[in-house]
Amino acid sequence: MKRRILIGCCLLIALIVPLACQRHEPPVKVGILHSRTGTMAISEKPVIDATLFAIEQINRNGGVLGRRIEAVVVDGASDPPRFASQARRLIRAEKVAVIFGCWTSASRKEVKEVVEKEHSLLIYPIQYEGVESSPNIIYTGSVPNQQIKPAVKWALDHLGRSFYLVGSDYIFPRVANALIKDLAGFLGATVTGESYLPLGATDFDQTVQEIAASRPSVVFNTLNGDSNLAFFAALQRHGLTADRLPVISFSIAETEVQAMRAKLGNEALIGHYAASSYFETLPGEENAALVSRFASRYGKDSRLTDPMVAAYAGVLLWAQAATDAGTLDPTAIRHAFARQSMKGPGGIIYIDDRNGHAWKTARIGRINAEGRFDLLWQSAKPIRPEPFPSYAARSRWQTMERDFYAQWGNRWENSVESKQ
Repeated sequence: MKRRILIGCCLLIALIVPLACQRHEPPVKVGILHSRTGTMAISEKPVIDATLFAIEQINRNGGVLGRRIEAVVVDGASDPPRFASQARRLIRAEKVAVIFGCWTSASRKEVKEVVEKEHSLLIYPIQYEGVESSPNIIYTGSVPNQQIKPAVKWALDHLGRSFYLVGSDYIFPRVANALIKDLAGFLGATVTGESYLPLGATDFDQTVQEIAASRPSVVFNTLNGDSNLAFFAALQRHGLTADRLPVISFSIAETEVQAMRAKLGNEALIGHYAASSYFETLPGEENAALVSRFASRYGKDSRLTDPMVAAYAGVLLWAQAATDAGTLDPTAIRHAFARQSMKGPGGIIYIDDRNGHAWKTARIGRINAEGRFDLLWQSAKPIRPEPFPSYAARSRWQTMERDFYAQWGNRWENSVESKQ
């Protein structure tokens, strides 16, 4: 009898001890690196919410590799060098397993150097200019052949054959607009002019006067952050509503529209367009369920956007990759990402095994009276990512980037400091 009791106690201890150890496993630290202050906060703060929302979902389901995820949220403050220093702190001091973050390409390029040097991993959720593929970055946003190229072709078919280009003066708008000018030449369209203003610029009256004088069929807008508010306010002051001069934006979505409507009213925005991979109004059970759950968590006035959905998917795909790899090692997870896919609210997301970018569906939406987007067009299926436009040699794009970097004083944006 004593022997049976002893054996039973040993078996019970053998079951209890691993469970107790599992409960006391330290959490997995992950970094969230976005702008909570500065000109980019209008766009990046909602992405923080979406990232945290995904982490909460994973934790409710048991965490990753049996461990709870703990987010360390830091502020990039809309300043690329600060993004780099914060990334370094997250990796060295906080010992995070991965960083979710960045918006502007100027901030991403600064962080890219850090994660490559530190052998860490960045999950980047924003559409961007391409011309990059890093062994230490997974890109869940769109590249030009999934966003800009389809938008230019759609505009030619539906709005006219002359374009004006306006953008923030940093690497994404400069490279994106070089691509648009190439496409215009290939397709027999005309670029009537282009203007670039520093991130955070608020005076667009002269720019809008130049646009009006050049009489384009459509404006392609690569402004970022709260400069969009100033730009659409200037259009409104000069009477350039969407029926007179339509704008297709590449970096505004539902949250920016919501903020701008609160300041400018409906008339300044109704009828303008956005090129994106996701709109909150898309049909489908997955999207309806996510929109409902997000509203329950953040309030009925909350909105979901393409960058938010890409950030949400990036967290879930990272957890899947970590589970498949059986480790939190960034290099192993980066390799495991090549096998990851999920059915998201905007359709299937699949990480390409050649370049670490996501296959994405291209879409065009138009702002309606409710401040949401009516879907006008979408690609028949997800588009394979081509970070380097195939019609020109890689060296052309890389040389262009290096020239801008040198011209701006070894920075990725043409800021006041680089001008001085």
